[in-house]
Amino acid sequence: MIHKTAIIESNSKISKNVKIGPYSVIGANVEIGEGTEIQSHVSIVGNTKIGKNNKIYPFASIGNDPQDLKFKGEETKLEIGDNNKIREYVTVNPGTKGGGGLTKVGNNCLFMVSSHIAHDCYVGNNVILANNVPLGGHAFIDDEVIIGGNSAVQQFTRVGRSAMIGGMCGVVRDVIPYGIVHGNRSVLQGLNLIGLRRKNFQNKEIIVLSDAYKEIFKNENLTGNLKNLSEEHKSSELVKEVINFIEKDKKRPICTPFSK
Repeated sequence: MIHKTAIIESNSKISKNVKIGPYSVIGANVEIGEGTEIQSHVSIVGNTKIGKNNKIYPFASIGNDPQDLKFKGEETKLEIGDNNKIREYVTVNPGTKGGGGLTKVGNNCLFMVSSHIAHDCYVGNNVILANNVPLGGHAFIDDEVIIGGNSAVQQFTRVGRSAMIGGMCGVVRDVIPYGIVHGNRSVLQGLNLIGLRRKNFQNKEIIVLSDAYKEIFKNENLTGNLKNLSEEHKSSELVKEVINFIEKDKKRPICTPFSK
């Protein structure tokens, strides 16, 4: 069902069973997948592709120009997957030429009121952004991350899989997979043990990861501590994921228990 007051440009591609509410605007190069519901007063423009069974709430702005002074109107893209809930006043911007030209969002995410996904971000599957959470440009948010209300993620920051960030945090350093972060400038507090158990990891796997965590972060010499991990630690898939995350981009600062 498409409301008679909705404005839909002729070159857009609207799939079957899509609902579009009053006064929503759908731009010429927009693609919307089956079963997606767009409520009233939503703006979706640009080279934006939205998958199946999403629900987009009033006053969301999807695909409008990046908030980047270097952007000069070049052709860039925004891709959003399936089964996402995009609440009121959420903004999602496309990529920029300097950042690869693509902002990408996965499946089954919840973006609460007034959250923001900036240009060139990557957001994985099953991610939750609570109210008023902005992601700076080029941020990388892996699967199953939860970010608490009024926290802000600085541009280029990486947040690893299943990490949990408390409310009111300024995230200026990369957060390891399965880490828990709290504090005004994001101090690593430990591991997301509840999240690990909910994902059905075995107790033995969790214990090995916990022991490795203590060794990696026993002091500020992360490079040396990683080298000195035991073979049991290094053979664990969970520990390998943390090690690979830390070593992937050595130019990026890592959030640690010693962060200030």
